[in-house]
Amino acid sequence: MTDLRLLIPVSESVTLRNTVAYAVRHALERTDENDGSVAIHFVYPLTERPTFDPESEEAETAHTLLDRVTVWAQEDIEDDANTVTIETAVIGAEEYLFSPGDYANVLVQYARNHDLDVAVFDPGFSPLGTTPLLPPLEAEVQNAGLDVREAPVQRERRSPPLARRGTVTQFLTLFGVSYVFYLLLGGSFETYNLVTGVISAGVVSVALWRVSLTSPVRPVRAAKQLGRLALYLPYLVGEIAKGSVHVAYVVLHPDLPIDPEVTEFDAAVWSTLSITTYANSITLTPGTLTVNVSQRRFTVHSLTSTTREDLLDGALERAVRFVFYGRAAMDIPSPRDRMNDEDESQ
Repeated sequence: MTDLRLLIPVSESVTLRNTVAYAVRHALERTDENDGSVAIHFVYPLTERPTFDPESEEAETAHTLLDRVTVWAQEDIEDDANTVTIETAVIGAEEYLFSPGDYANVLVQYARNHDLDVAVFDPGFSPLGTTPLLPPLEAEVQNAGLDVREAPVQRERRSPPLARRGTVTQFLTLFGVSYVFYLLLGGSFETYNLVTGVISAGVVSVALWRVSLTSPVRPVRAAKQLGRLALYLPYLVGEIAKGSVHVAYVVLHPDLPIDPEVTEFDAAVWSTLSITTYANSITLTPGTLTVNVSQRRFTVHSLTSTTREDLLDGALERAVRFVFYGRAAMDIPSPRDRMNDEDESQ
């Protein structure tokens, strides 16, 4: 039995998601081969000076990123949670980190304190922004005795091509979704609809399978997400019904007790599909309207203080995270809590 203990420094980058997936996949493969346990430590090195404020903007950014990375890792682990332990930490808060040697010192010290033997680096890891740091940092960490690996993931192009390489699974997935959607629109399972549905779904799949599905389809994960989506839809219908009753009450009230306001907040959802689902769910719920979404920054118009409070309580956001990332993602603080933390740090 061989235990594997990984150290993975993180910073915001376009390759971070793929690095997390590689680390988990590598860990699970080693577990299958040696029947051991795995501990993966994600660490965020801070660039603060010794006068570090634990409620500063960078500290909030660090914890938000670590929450996101944890959700990704748990999503990739799936049914192997019993053999893989995920740990996160903010390091270097009491140091002045500037050179590769400074970062290497805090990483190596953390690795020694937690008995970690392998460091996996994201090729996009760059805590100092545009300053090149990774090659000398890897050399410093390796000289200190750790086994250093760089995740074999490709950097994204600035202008990615519209069409990407597709797989048979992606083609069949798009075909199945298109076929079911066609039959739902047709409203019957007559022979004519079944045949024309196959033709229509085939045309759509051939034309769009390398455009619509831009990431590999994982059947097990997709099945779990569909199952959770089946639980989410009745919940959303209930929220729509509750919102409808509230708006009807406001409209029929003699004093028309409205308190319209536009609210901005960063949502804790991180993929195009989950962001779109959350934005549309807000709009479908009477009393709230998604005005604009920029990356994870939501601008939402609320009709009354009640609808605004419900939005910031985060129940709908947690439900969307449950669909795409599982139960573990529901523990992330609500938008109100995150906004309060941000206000306190200013």
